[in-house]
Amino acid sequence: MPIWEAALLGIIQGLTEFLPISSTAHLLVARQLLGHKKPEDAFTVVIQLGTLAAVFVYFRTDIVRMWKGLVADIRARRFASTRDSRLGWLIVFGTVPVVLIGFFCKTWLKETFFNPTSIAVVAIVFALLMAWSEWWARRRTRRGLLPREESEIGWRDALWIGLFQALALMPGGSRSGTTITAGLFAGLARPAAARFSFLLSLPAILGAGAKEMYDERASLFASDQVVSLAVGLLVSAVVGYLAIACLLNFLKRYSMAVFVVYRLVLAAAIFAMLAAGVLK
Repeated sequence: MPIWEAALLGIIQGLTEFLPISSTAHLLVARQLLGHKKPEDAFTVVIQLGTLAAVFVYFRTDIVRMWKGLVADIRARRFASTRDSRLGWLIVFGTVPVVLIGFFCKTWLKETFFNPTSIAVVAIVFALLMAWSEWWARRRTRRGLLPREESEIGWRDALWIGLFQALALMPGGSRSGTTITAGLFAGLARPAAARFSFLLSLPAILGAGAKEMYDERASLFASDQVVSLAVGLLVSAVVGYLAIACLLNFLKRYSMAVFVVYRLVLAAAIFAMLAAGVLK
């Protein structure tokens, strides 16, 4: 893969991993347009490790506190004994659905949903769910119910949001999009839903990326590919860090309506390209 293509894909990954518009969908479409024979190969998954680094750097203080809390709980044989350890256990609990579904359904998901038609349909479905969640949030506000903050997230919330994260295994769903949508349905404030969404992504992205990297190590670390992979990871990390900061600031003031519209436009563009024979 040429260096400029790896850099372009890194930019796409960094922007779309955290904006609620589906990074996998954009990577698959972009790679097909670039003429890649297998756009669903390991590169598409492993490049997510770059944006994982962005989450680690951006939330480094929170992550260190959670880790210390979890270790202290394990050593003392306690469970969710502090605010920090409780958040860590919530992340662990919320990760269970995506691990189970990813493990048992990986092959079926790739065979069924890793194609432009499915991506467009899934993008539309989750655009409508996103719009519904925004309506639901406004309805709660009109009824005098204040949005809940991150400290109020409970075990049912973690499981609920975790189930939506598993739905993002379908390209077009968007990990951040599905989990923020679930958070709004649960009554969370947008920034709180987004922060929990980003933290919840850590184990899932790390596990999926590490497994793909190990399974496809021979091709990924071939002499002619390792530089391209490194460039893609670095670019996605830098762009991803900026995307996190921008989205968190954006959600403090605005709804996700612009992303709903974008997803519908994306789906329409994919259908148009399919009809014109540009995509297969």
